[in-house]
Amino acid sequence: MTSSGLLRYIGPSLLVFILHRPWSIGMNLSLDLHRTPSTVTSHPTPAHHKPRATSNQHNIVNHSSSKGDQGSRTEKLLRKLPSPPFELPVIAHLHLIGSLPHHSLSDLAKRHGPDVMLLRLGAVPTLVVSSPRAAKAVLRTHDHVFASRPHSAVADILFYGSTDVSFTPYGEYWRRARKDITTHLLTAAKVRSNRAAREQEVRLVLARVRAAAAAGTAIDVSEIFIFFANDIVCQAMTGRLPREQGQNQLSWGLGGFNLDDYFPSLARFDLVSAKAVKHIKRWDDLLDSLIDKHKSKTMDCEDEGDFIDVLLSVQQAYGLTRDNIKAILMDMFEAGTDTTYIALDYTMAELMQKPRVVMKESMRVHAPAPLMLPHFFTAECDAEGYTIPSGTRVILNVWALGRDPTSWKSPEEFMPDRFIEEAMDAASDFQGNDFRFLPFGSGRRMCPAINFTKATFEIILANLVYHFNWELPPGSTGIDMTESYGVDVHRKEKLLLIPRVALDV
Repeated sequence: MTSSGLLRYIGPSLLVFILHRPWSIGMNLSLDLHRTPSTVTSHPTPAHHKPRATSNQHNIVNHSSSKGDQGSRTEKLLRKLPSPPFELPVIAHLHLIGSLPHHSLSDLAKRHGPDVMLLRLGAVPTLVVSSPRAAKAVLRTHDHVFASRPHSAVADILFYGSTDVSFTPYGEYWRRARKDITTHLLTAAKVRSNRAAREQEVRLVLARVRAAAAAGTAIDVSEIFIFFANDIVCQAMTGRLPREQGQNQLSWGLGGFNLDDYFPSLARFDLVSAKAVKHIKRWDDLLDSLIDKHKSKTMDCEDEGDFIDVLLSVQQAYGLTRDNIKAILMDMFEAGTDTTYIALDYTMAELMQKPRVVMKESMRVHAPAPLMLPHFFTAECDAEGYTIPSGTRVILNVWALGRDPTSWKSPEEFMPDRFIEEAMDAASDFQGNDFRFLPFGSGRRMCPAINFTKATFEIILANLVYHFNWELPPGSTGIDMTESYGVDVHRKEKLLLIPRVALDV
């Protein structure tokens, strides 16, 4: 059905149409337009496998109502922002977003707002940021009012009432949880201390690749990277966690279209997929088992233990519930596995096509998380010549920043040489200071796992390139770089390569 066909469904059949329309939307876009800082809880109450029922969901003023209130200051401010035409009843601009939202948003920004642009996605007004200058304004200048998260129905299910680190609102609970993760899992010293575990996992990978080389058969390198990333993260968090069969399954729910998040007035119908509930039940049993085993084990007084041990040791001091601990563990697994595997997979794919590959250029061209997790302003502020009202939801298009033609020469080309110059390499340091290049984000909510990711990335890639020469299977004409979208973007097809043992090793 074409977008023009929507108009024929205004009336009793509109809800049926919305429910069954196969929208290809990438991120959960949830925002209460009238949510104020006082409604942002610093320690949200855990919900057992069900979305939170918050007062703001019942008091949401939909887009049609807000348009009728011409005297509203919020609406007046939003109307001053550049915005695309072709806004349809009820769904607003949703029909303009394709199956790869970062591409669609970049194309729309080029035509309607190269720095900032307002989209109305269902009942959700959303500010899209697409330039390094605008990114700096919201991530540095106004970071103090930009650091919170909007409500996400699926995150409530998967992360026990959004009591993880990624999706919880900005506040005291978030500060304590992030500090615990950073201090006990992701410091440079802690990452160095886990080197032996990384080396052990690398040896297992090399043994598997050597077996394929001896047989002269192709090997699924994508699968190798998935298992490697899973094992490394699980080793650090739990000592050992059974592997998932295939790619991490959390991202399907966080990256898909969830009707409740676009149309909060429908939340009472509980339209979030039962698949999320089924998925969290499986993980809930596993995490409960792991926590129970850690509680019952006897530790050496000099043994710091793994991350579960750390969380249990600070549980009383931080006021953490059992569900809080499970939410944080789920968050770390989701954040640590997919981004690492995707970065490795893309870099290896580029290496096969252009041998002078480097990590930075791969992450510039193929940002694992092309759209940052949503933020929203908790106070009114001025940015890029506009007054942004409190509660406005914001998406930063990291993919567009990395391909901004005003910042990069030939931005669509994979050119590792651009990072060879010393000044350029120093400026783009992964630390969120170069707003053209934000693979780990910037500001208060930037990813804290930079050291962990770099160490994991470098050790496996260096060993695979050092010990083996790699070839495409017979009959292959190239590598398919088609993207598949979720919270993270990965290549759609498996990376099948034939390893040959390097003769001079």
